[in-house]
Amino acid sequence: MFVQEEKIFAGKVLRLHVCTMEGAEWLEEVPEDTTVEKLKERCLKHCVPGSLEDPKTVTHHKLIHATSEKVLTDTKTVLEENIQDRDVLLLIKKRAPPPLPKMADVSAEEKRKQEQKAPDKDAILKATANLPSRNVDRTVAHHNMRDFQTELRKILVSLIEVAQKLLALNPDAVELFKKANAMLDEDEEDRVDEIALRQLTEMGFPESRAVKALRLNHMSVTQAMEWLIEHADDPAVDAPLPGQAPSEATDEAGASSAEATAGPSAEAGGEEAKDELTEIFKKIRRKREFRPDPRAVIALMEMGFDEKEVVDALRVNNNQQNAACEWLLGDRKPSPEDLDKGIDTNSPLFQAILENPVVQLGLTNPKTLLAFEDMLENPLNSTQWMNDPETGPVMLQISRIFQTLNRT
Repeated sequence: MFVQEEKIFAGKVLRLHVCTMEGAEWLEEVPEDTTVEKLKERCLKHCVPGSLEDPKTVTHHKLIHATSEKVLTDTKTVLEENIQDRDVLLLIKKRAPPPLPKMADVSAEEKRKQEQKAPDKDAILKATANLPSRNVDRTVAHHNMRDFQTELRKILVSLIEVAQKLLALNPDAVELFKKANAMLDEDEEDRVDEIALRQLTEMGFPESRAVKALRLNHMSVTQAMEWLIEHADDPAVDAPLPGQAPSEATDEAGASSAEATAGPSAEAGGEEAKDELTEIFKKIRRKREFRPDPRAVIALMEMGFDEKEVVDALRVNNNQQNAACEWLLGDRKPSPEDLDKGIDTNSPLFQAILENPVVQLGLTNPKTLLAFEDMLENPLNSTQWMNDPETGPVMLQISRIFQTLNRT
């Protein structure tokens, strides 16, 4: 018997399950050395009779391996594409490319873009040449912003009084505020980055001078080193920072006087707890005293202003150097004494704030009172409390109520 040579060396026959997007399904049996293009032709003959009369039909379709979602390459064989027996293939017609726009359509689109194009500076000046000039009063805009800051301070002052009264009714208030007082002793802002300090001292700089440089440069080692080199021959380089002189004696005196006041005045258990809570509030306020920006203090003092009035200016203007300078050169209103005045408790704004459920709940949380105290003396810390999950919602509601009533 004679057997053809190609059948002796023929590859393994694979049975492939082929599907189309229209829902047709059938089995194709092909040797594993069959090219994908030949397999595609067989599939098209099966599902689209007469389709091969157009030679572009094959190139307009593609075969996809269902399991791997891989598009099969026409020039490769079934074996090279690693297709196995009983694999599922999907025959899909390629998406036709969008037709090229006609020249008339292109011209119309360009014309539309030109019509919608914003005018340039010369065109604006030409169109507005006959309009009367109008100067914006920058002092009024700045005054309105300052009024907002002052009003917010008044709100915080009054809310602190309300929160203190509410928390004094809590039987665990003394313990809660003892913990809060301890938390303030570990305030991160008063600490110096030990790693940064060690780097500077290892370079040969004195520790006290390195601490001052780090505080002036927001704990940046590079900027602190530049400052130390620049001020190496400055006779006042070791002078303490303005507003940050040691206050241990004051704190100790305040604490001892607080203990002396609390001790003999206590008559009953309730009065004793109340007095103790009052003293804790005083300690918290002392620890939250306003800390002026050292750089701003030095810059303003170099202009010739006294240190005390510079600190007052920065306190009134939330540590903003430019605003503090304008305050010093202007009418100096509001005064530092105005900052301790609360808002009218009968005003619609304060009543709306107190009637808000989120604010009511927040006022019973000791952390909210700490946040109010901190923002009152250090407004730049407001971002920290706005992002806090406990105090952030309260501050958001106060801001929304203020903005809503301020627009009416």
